[in-house]
Amino acid sequence: MGKSIPHVMKVIDDLIIDGSIAESGYAPSSGGRRPVIYALRPDAIYILSVSMDQMFTRITLMDIENKAVTPVKEFELPLNNNPDAIVRLAEKMSEVIRESGVDKKKIVGAGIGMPGFVDFKNGINYSFLHAGNKTVTEYLTDELGLPVYIDNDSSLIALAEFHFGAARQKKNAVVVNIGWGIGLGMILNGELFRGHDGFAGEFSHIPIFDNNKLCSCGKSGCLETEASLLVVIEKAAQGLKSGGLSALGAKFPSGHPETDWEAIVRAIHKGDRYVIELVSHTGYDIGKAVAILIHLMNPECVVLSGRGTLAGKVWQAPVQQALNEHTIPRLAANTTLAISTLGYHAELIGAVALVMENKVKEYKVNRKKIKVKEFSE
Repeated sequence: MGKSIPHVMKVIDDLIIDGSIAESGYAPSSGGRRPVIYALRPDAIYILSVSMDQMFTRITLMDIENKAVTPVKEFELPLNNNPDAIVRLAEKMSEVIRESGVDKKKIVGAGIGMPGFVDFKNGINYSFLHAGNKTVTEYLTDELGLPVYIDNDSSLIALAEFHFGAARQKKNAVVVNIGWGIGLGMILNGELFRGHDGFAGEFSHIPIFDNNKLCSCGKSGCLETEASLLVVIEKAAQGLKSGGLSALGAKFPSGHPETDWEAIVRAIHKGDRYVIELVSHTGYDIGKAVAILIHLMNPECVVLSGRGTLAGKVWQAPVQQALNEHTIPRLAANTTLAISTLGYHAELIGAVALVMENKVKEYKVNRKKIKVKEFSE
């Protein structure tokens, strides 16, 4: 730090007194006495974490150890053709803060993962959540009285996997977000890659099928038309009507995607052959698309993450089979395939990481401004 020991100890004592840090043990000895380790207290600061997809939103308040300190509030919030979505989002975010009982001064910001074409630098979502003449971040910051940061949902899932999950300490990795669409987050040279405008990773819309099925993007044959969870639900329902034998039951589908996907997950965990074969076929299709990524990027690791991985390891074998069949062996020889250990919570954790990364960037910018000012004076 370039500061004297008395100065550092005074700062540490002040931080202990105001409840910001606490002693957390000893570091290994390098020859003399073992150094004392200090760390931020888990309750020193909090982050409001929001995970959104096209139909459902989850919100919780998290501490700096990525632990939810309030129950995750999940509610249906359709984003397509819904001009009131951002208003309801602001109301629910305020509700979580109010119900938490946490001093608002301790909440350093809110991070939101959301689908669509997200300009994370300027706080704009070009697909959803329009706020009149304000950006998404401007509107929510004004409503909440907190700094708000947004990014694409798949980018934040990749960020979580990179810092805390299956892609940790990997310099080059691709993270596939299996959800209502098929998203992609990319770690390149140890950093989250967003592309020139922040729109990199539209994996769902790679046209790899000659199926004449119209995609939500307006084109046909996209990966999403055969491999999204919505398609899995649709195929399961069609198969049951055609006489497929499954424990899903006569009430499937219920008409609620969340409920229907949970039913499929339960059936998989019970060993339902019909459902396992259906999801395995979908995994193979995803694997064919991942093979393209491996040919382009030669990543160290491919991580399957997101809502879909609630189904567990059922994805791994069919994806790996597709990779075996559709990749050049030398290109894929050192690429590992992993199922997320963070699962459905990855996006919530990524939203926390987004806030902390922005705070670090803001601190560095402010330090430079102070140094420039001191030099000019």
